[in-house]
Amino acid sequence: MIELSDFLYGKLEFPQIFAELLETDAVKRLSGIHQSGAIFLVNPDICHSRLEHTIGVTMLIKKMGGSELEQIAGLLHDVSHTAFSHVGDYVFDHVDEDYHEKVFAEVIYRSEIPDVLLKYGYNVNQILYGTFDILEQPLPLLCADRLDYTLRDAVHGGIISRQSAREFLSAVVLSDGKIAVTKDDQVKWINEVFEKLNNEVFKLPLHLYANGKMAELIRSFLKKGLLKESDMFKTDTLLLNKIRTTFEGYEAIKSIKQLRGFAEFIRYGAVPKIKSRTLKALLV
Repeated sequence: MIELSDFLYGKLEFPQIFAELLETDAVKRLSGIHQSGAIFLVNPDICHSRLEHTIGVTMLIKKMGGSELEQIAGLLHDVSHTAFSHVGDYVFDHVDEDYHEKVFAEVIYRSEIPDVLLKYGYNVNQILYGTFDILEQPLPLLCADRLDYTLRDAVHGGIISRQSAREFLSAVVLSDGKIAVTKDDQVKWINEVFEKLNNEVFKLPLHLYANGKMAELIRSFLKKGLLKESDMFKTDTLLLNKIRTTFEGYEAIKSIKQLRGFAEFIRYGAVPKIKSRTLKALLV
């Protein structure tokens, strides 16, 4: 058994398969991927990792009574995110922010994950083609993925407190196999938090600048042959280090941190088009 701990969900024990999956290179890489992309370069307070999110999703699915297979799917669902998370979507012009979904199977197959699954009686196709209603739901419905990043990103973005996030989770239940909320005031609260998160964090001009300039820089380096697409599947630090090996790259990263050309970029630059998101939590 392995014990996992998180500020939202406390401590939970998981079977050995989770310990082995967490030791695969593919899952460990997520500890070096910032959940919010390049925002940490201009706002160091927002620096949590995508691994924190995937572990949180796994713990939430377990708390909701989801099967072991769905918990595994939760742990693995973001394993194909590029360095700087959704910056990869802006680099490759995926306006639906789904580049990681397009390459998910390829990343899984190239990893140690299928062997670990097989060792414990699972088949990788169960992850690739399974239906997991707690993990994923279309907008505007709640699901473990959407709920965890909403609460986690909102806490790190200074929109809500950890205590209020935990209070909300006490009102969350499973209804007809889907996540729902038992209190009317908490339904209103989570919908408002989601709207604030989108407007005050995801669409904040400072954050759009950081992610947009990073995407612009990476795209330029790919065209010049200074980076390869495979470099996008390194950690943020390793990709940054490769960019900084050139004088141009070193100066470009410094420029982002110093907010050079911020106003001009927001007004005239290739500002990322953030996918439109609304939330409508269900009351039971």
